[in-house]
Amino acid sequence: MVRLSACGQLYLGRYPLHHPCLDRMRVQQLLEHHGIAVNPFAEEDAQSDPVFKERCRDLTYHPAWDKVYGDPAEPATSIVFGEKGAGKTAMRMQMVGRIALFNARPENGRLFVIEYDDFNPFLDHFADRLSARKQRDPAKVLAEWKLWDHMDAILSLGVTSLVDRLLGVPQPTGPEANQVTVERTRTLDRHQKRDLLVLTACYDNSTRETVVSRWASLRRKLRYHTWTSWCDRVIGSLVTAAVVAITLYSRKWEWLVTPWPYLIVLLGWLPWLARLWKWFWVARRIGRNVRALKPNVGSLRRLLMRFPKRDIDGQPLPESQRTDDRFELFAKFQGVLKALGCDGIIVLVDRVDEPHLITGSVDRMRALIWSMLENKFLKQPGVGLKLLLPRELVDFMQREDRDFYQRARLDKQNMIPSLEWTGQALYDLANSRIRSCGANGKKPVLRALLDESIADERLIDAFRALRVPRHLFKFLYRLLVAHCNAHTDDKPVWVISKETFEATLAVYSRDQDAVDRGLQAG
Repeated sequence: MVRLSACGQLYLGRYPLHHPCLDRMRVQQLLEHHGIAVNPFAEEDAQSDPVFKERCRDLTYHPAWDKVYGDPAEPATSIVFGEKGAGKTAMRMQMVGRIALFNARPENGRLFVIEYDDFNPFLDHFADRLSARKQRDPAKVLAEWKLWDHMDAILSLGVTSLVDRLLGVPQPTGPEANQVTVERTRTLDRHQKRDLLVLTACYDNSTRETVVSRWASLRRKLRYHTWTSWCDRVIGSLVTAAVVAITLYSRKWEWLVTPWPYLIVLLGWLPWLARLWKWFWVARRIGRNVRALKPNVGSLRRLLMRFPKRDIDGQPLPESQRTDDRFELFAKFQGVLKALGCDGIIVLVDRVDEPHLITGSVDRMRALIWSMLENKFLKQPGVGLKLLLPRELVDFMQREDRDFYQRARLDKQNMIPSLEWTGQALYDLANSRIRSCGANGKKPVLRALLDESIADERLIDAFRALRVPRHLFKFLYRLLVAHCNAHTDDKPVWVISKETFEATLAVYSRDQDAVDRGLQAG
């Protein structure tokens, strides 16, 4: 039976038949003719786009780049709103790349980068803490999420990345910009070593090995001595040994039927038992209130008991549902990083519309993000938060009351209400991607692919209507395919006609309008 595949190949049964009428012009053939090595528009998501990551990440920036990125020597907060495909993820990746270059210069103080862009693990742990009735409704789950849960998640990402690097893990978590010099650990004083070990006990979220073994390896690396934490155990052991020795020496076996030897042993172990009881309840409170993670109460209790009493008593721990302890722990984390050569922290918040509990719902996005919009959190000294948020949240912000604006102080946060692209900027972006894909040192341009009858003004107007880079790349990819499908391999045409351009643009615009209406209806 003869059949035609989706790609236009003629088959007899499962064997392909050669047919000259089906030898269409190939896209790669067109690109190679113009000196373009790879298709610049094949990918739409910066996260998985090799052209962007390997060829043009540092070539083209959005016009608002300087306001968002700021001065890395003075980390500051920025809040950016942009529609899907406007380049928020690309901007995040560009910031990571620029910070890596900044950190590589010996005259600069380093920045520690935390990419807070995968909310699913934290939301899953958080939902498990709630009742079954609330778990069934994502809106109720997100309504319980608070600022301290965000801070726990951010501290977990930062602490895990730092510990990975200090222990020399082969593939550490976090971006490559976080290059920490292990030799600097010798400059940490005892209190800073204690702070790092406390943070590790509470927030290390590595799955490579247990937190107890990682904590022990880090303690040895830091040369933090904990032998004084064994004093009460030593006392208990000595008292027990003394009672046994006296009983054996005196051979008064009838003494063992009285309660006295057991009371003496119990009194010897009482300090250790009291400390065990105290730290068990502290570990249990931490396990219950650090809701974005899943700390093991038994392991946490063991680690807290390893700290000498003079080092751990009175230290802030995340054992309550409040932000005060988290701010103190954040300050301790900053102090440790500063001693290790990192003068500031950059937190990049992105992809808030992608968690499975949100699935694009604007109400749920608001429930997740709104608790972060607090001036005390956004304006921490030495910390720059870059919030890359969906454009739909602007409408909610405009409807907020005076108390919200007083708490968030958005006038001080370098806010960009819309990450817009002009037609000229999109034209330059397309040219930049094509040039970056040039073969053998060539510098191809978009204009060479198009017929001269398509005026530059028409191109810019068309690109302006596409609004964002994702739509631009989708359209140009579809344009290349449409042109090649209209010509055969033995009679290639090397420029795209005005008719093909206009027809493809009209179809793409119609299809995109239908998609936008569907998203709004959903």
